[in-house]
Amino acid sequence: MIATNDRSLTEKILKLKEEKSIYIIAHYYQQEDIQDIADFIGDSYAMAVAAQKSPQDTILVAGVDFMAESAAILCPDKTVLTPEPKATCPMANSISVDEVLKFKEKYPNSIVMSYVNTPAEIKAVSDICCTSSNAATILKKLPDDAHIFFIPDQNLALNTASNLSRNVNIYDSDCPVHAALKKTDIEKLKEKYPDAKVLVHPECIPDVVKMADYVGSTSGIINYVNNCDQDTFIIATESGVTYPIRQANPDKKLIMASENMICPDMKSITLQKIYDSLKNRETVIKVPENIRLPAAQALEKMIAYTS
Repeated sequence: MIATNDRSLTEKILKLKEEKSIYIIAHYYQQEDIQDIADFIGDSYAMAVAAQKSPQDTILVAGVDFMAESAAILCPDKTVLTPEPKATCPMANSISVDEVLKFKEKYPNSIVMSYVNTPAEIKAVSDICCTSSNAATILKKLPDDAHIFFIPDQNLALNTASNLSRNVNIYDSDCPVHAALKKTDIEKLKEKYPDAKVLVHPECIPDVVKMADYVGSTSGIINYVNNCDQDTFIIATESGVTYPIRQANPDKKLIMASENMICPDMKSITLQKIYDSLKNRETVIKVPENIRLPAAQALEKMIAYTS
């Protein structure tokens, strides 16, 4: 149930975004009340495409910093706002431009395939980007003999490459929310719910992924539940994903693989911050052209490969 003050703030946001013609894009990991006021909700890939297709010239991105940057990279003629510029991703920030350039210097004919969960500067020195929903599709299209540097999430890289029997170079970094989940966590839940389907995000460690009935992106997990006749599911990704699933499937039982699967940066965005951002048209995200142009090439190549 929405508290009275939250309801009032929600109404103010809906009115304000209409008056100022601002399009709100939110990630599935956002809090429920934020998903409710968004014009579009999706995973990282869908958010990037939605930014390009936005009917408004001003976009507010309810997500971590690299998501707002991706919108700014792809939409140079639009104004992109973030309600919380400090919301970030530890894994995305783990790799430096120097490390990428040193790899490219060592292997001149290599292909740098970077997760969209990276800063604009990393995208700018990448050959192509990917998301968890399209990583396999893109990797399949790269030459079999290519020297690939798949960065920065080692679990996404390992799980994707293993399924395709491809060799890739990885970077020692992972998502602290997904990587903390252990095989024993799933085993305990399977003892209690033996018939439950286990749905796992590929940012989880390989031992967890091996126990899954389905491995896929946030949107993939949602679609799996929506289209499955089973009524009980163990969800191994950030907790925000359960909200759209429950809305579409009120009679299905969802069990979080761990109560700790909560991203503090995603959850740092609030209705009040969104209201303030809309009202004051801040904080505006800008990417310098010398970074934006090569980063856009990597993102647009990703979209072209998967469209």
